[in-house]
Amino acid sequence: MSKNIVVAVSGASGAPYAVRLLKSLVEGGAHAHVVISPHGRQLFSDELDIADPTPQVLVGEAWASSITAYPYRDVGAKLASGSFLTDGMIVCPCSSNTLGDIASGTGANLISRAAAVHLKEERRLILVPREMPISQIELENMLRISRAGGIICPASPGFYLRPKSIDDLVDFVVGKLCDLIGVPHQLNTRWEPKRVPHVQA
Repeated sequence: MSKNIVVAVSGASGAPYAVRLLKSLVEGGAHAHVVISPHGRQLFSDELDIADPTPQVLVGEAWASSITAYPYRDVGAKLASGSFLTDGMIVCPCSSNTLGDIASGTGANLISRAAAVHLKEERRLILVPREMPISQIELENMLRISRAGGIICPASPGFYLRPKSIDDLVDFVVGKLCDLIGVPHQLNTRWEPKRVPHVQA
């Protein structure tokens, strides 16, 4: 049985992360339930020239049936209820405004409401902030979410795999997210120590 993963996209820069994440989830056998904020839609337009981020555009026609899209303002959608069983939620990228909404538990839109459901149901909630530097307010919001059971996973790619392209950097972050949510992937993210010749002191 495929996993149900909620993916929310808000307005912090990082549209390539969102697209790669969605493709990796559906290719890994998951069904993605997608909510995009108004600023998230602007993000797709500004960074990837995607004017209308439909499932067909985001993952291709062959995988579009593995995505269900929901209106941002529809707090009556099934994602807003704990009775709808999911295997986790990822907010990627997560803007500071969305971070604050989730930390305060407003439930004012479907992203913050779905996040509140995941926290109260003790399901995995992963937030991917990308903005920097980080203010004390944002740090406090991250701490509140972490204490409530959420995971803060900044979009911080590693360089030990010696990336050759932007895609390599994106894959590093997305691979970590797939690991955290338990969806298999073929992205090159594994650390394998190189043997270093022994040098006597």
